Amino acid sequence: MTWEDAPSHICRGGDIRGLAFCCPPVKPCPVLNALQEVNLTPKEYIDIKTQFAKETRLGDGAGTCFGSLVWCCKPSKPCPLRDMTLKNMGMSHDEYLDLKKELSERLVGVEKPAPDEKAEALAETFNITKLEAMNVLTECNDDLRVAVKVLRAQSLENSD
Repeated sequence: MTWEDAPSHICRGGDIRGLAFCCPPVKPCPVLNALQEVNLTPKEYIDIKTQFAKETRLGDGAGTCFGSLVWCCKPSKPCPLRDMTLKNMGMSHDEYLDLKKELSERLVGVEKPAPDEKAEALAETFNITKLEAMNVLTECNDDLRVAVKVLRAQSLENSD
């Protein structure tokens, strides 16, 4: 099975599924808008792709632009670095596209809790008001992990 309706990568006008074919967000580009659309931070995007690279053969490709096939574009776009890596690995375009489709499903299928749910969870966990929790979330750019770290640090300070 191959990915029949594979989109272009985002900077070539592809839909959000095209994130599977995009580079790391190292400069201002359309990928940042697509990440907002799927509710991912650039770090989360990089983490998901890096983890997928560790789990699959897309992690190979040291000679490619970003050192891994996980960052490479669609086979219809000419790229001698990607194509030489695929050839050396014995990976067909079909296998490559199947893996990219699986990666795309991981990227666009990520559901994060809504801000209200996050605030409620923080308020309950740290015994603070929901308003305090919402303020911390806002200060942390709605990043729940960072908010938890901030609140842990505050609770440690308060316990002294």
